[in-house]
Amino acid sequence: MELSFILNELGEERENYFNAVSPPIIQTSNFAFKTVGDLRNAMDDEFAASLYSRGQNPTLDILRKKLAALDGAEDALLFSSGISAITIPMLALLKSGDHIIAVENSYSWSVKFFNDFLPKFGITTTFISGTNLEEFEQAAQPKTRIIFLESPSTFSYELQDLKKVAAFARSRDIVTIIDNSYCSPLYQQPIALGIDLVAQSATKYIGGHSDVVAGVLTGSKALLKKIFENEFMTFGPALSPNSAWLLLRGLRTLPLRLERSFESTKTITAWLSGHEAVQDVIWPFSPNNKQLILANEQMKGCGGLFSFTLKNSSLEKIEAFCNNLKHILLAVSWGGHESLIVPAIASFGIQHYDNNNDRQQLIRMYVGLEDPQYLIADLQQALTSVQ
Repeated sequence: MELSFILNELGEERENYFNAVSPPIIQTSNFAFKTVGDLRNAMDDEFAASLYSRGQNPTLDILRKKLAALDGAEDALLFSSGISAITIPMLALLKSGDHIIAVENSYSWSVKFFNDFLPKFGITTTFISGTNLEEFEQAAQPKTRIIFLESPSTFSYELQDLKKVAAFARSRDIVTIIDNSYCSPLYQQPIALGIDLVAQSATKYIGGHSDVVAGVLTGSKALLKKIFENEFMTFGPALSPNSAWLLLRGLRTLPLRLERSFESTKTITAWLSGHEAVQDVIWPFSPNNKQLILANEQMKGCGGLFSFTLKNSSLEKIEAFCNNLKHILLAVSWGGHESLIVPAIASFGIQHYDNNNDRQQLIRMYVGLEDPQYLIADLQQALTSVQ
């Protein structure tokens, strides 16, 4: 299916809404039916019908078709946040006594879910770096039900070999779930590599304008229906029609925005790598990345998120650098039009700072749509201030 068709036409039956070029927001909580029989059919299979907007909705259905097609999946489920697109499937597929293998440097709220929430129900997690298949083989237990991946991770950028992990998981009847927020469907296709379920924060590249929070899960219709009919409808993490419309708007320019961000990041990471105040630049496509071959094998690109460290780093130096930036915003998240920066030290109290902890030295930057030379000038003056 052609990308242009997916983004501009798929699911858009314009004759049903006055031939409007932009789909309408069907802002309603419920839907009426002509007969009891029609109502009964909708209640019997709410996964396929618009009955009550806590389940499905026509505006969401357009987006659902597009996101499933982008991932090469049979279907998609939409959520009110990226983390709910990760946690709800876990709750649907796990029971007391089950075991998970998860990559250790994944999104902080995913880690919190594994460490603090699931143990209440007798579900355990083994964390591994995930950079080689042997780790998965050694961590697997008789009750391992899920392998959770995030490739690349979104602060230190470790990759997992998705094809090998998927093959191993299927040999053990283990479900694989990946957080694919970093690459988006345009730059990585986990389902084509054998992964069962693909989650992503649609807040990031899909939305693209830093004005909506949302999540998406894609995979087989059978798995998604199982999740929908139980935990999804029970917990109610529904996406609003207005948010779905904002995501539809964002999809129109997704290829252009990703390409711009990716190309600018190439320029900026190359410049930073040669700067006398910078120790390391960490990015999947950096020439010195130990996993560069794997990155080229399973990723087409990666947008604009990378990390770097300062020479002679210290808490004071990191804070001064970030505070001195004039145009790059100090904020979490990524994927919008604006460039952002966040140091690892912002996530904990200064009393816990350890100058020997490499991860604490990381400064993560997202490259937005500004001119790269404009961003380089801002980085230059902030680096000069701490030399």
